[in-house]
Amino acid sequence: MTTGIHKDVIPQLEKIDIRSDRPLIITDADEVLFNFMEGLELFLEENDLFFDWSSFALHGNIRQKPDNTPVENERLPALLDQFFEEYAHRLPAADGAAEHLEKLSRHAQIIVLSNVPPKYADRRIAGLRKHGMDFPLIANIGAKGRVVNYLSRNLDKPVFFIDDIPTNHGSVKKHADHVHRLHFIADKRLADMLEPAQHSTAHLDSWPDLYSHIINIINED
Repeated sequence: MTTGIHKDVIPQLEKIDIRSDRPLIITDADEVLFNFMEGLELFLEENDLFFDWSSFALHGNIRQKPDNTPVENERLPALLDQFFEEYAHRLPAADGAAEHLEKLSRHAQIIVLSNVPPKYADRRIAGLRKHGMDFPLIANIGAKGRVVNYLSRNLDKPVFFIDDIPTNHGSVKKHADHVHRLHFIADKRLADMLEPAQHSTAHLDSWPDLYSHIINIINED
């Protein structure tokens, strides 16, 4: 069942206790629970950089203030590593995320599946706890479909996957097509750049909408 899952993720999965008789919500963190772009813009400002907003991608859109030239691609990994080190524990929470997850936790088990670098998992956990979202975290590496399939393999109740990245919805459709795939982007500027994810089962615009959609399916089960 763990074929194709990164070796550093498998021990995290083995520690997760999942009940087969309760619905499961697997949620991303950045741009779902946290305002990633708001934090990134603050970080860039501190480093004399800015985000251009020409497209959804980071490559080519992080630019240097003095001359507007894009940061070289080879510099981006180190820059993003510095960002996670400084901001993973203090990103602002997405509007309504904590409130509605708390209500959903009365009806479902919740797991945060984030592609935060594993070495910053403790900082991500601190950020979750700070905002009242103290749920188990899996610091994932790579595509999410096989991990979602592993987590949901023995469940008899509805399973929900929430993510902002279209390719993650494609991966979950490929490996765990039984899962409700909910596309949500907290930052409206990013949301306006993207069509609803092709392989999602629904596109929602707010946490109240996510809550209503999920609770209706749970109640119908």
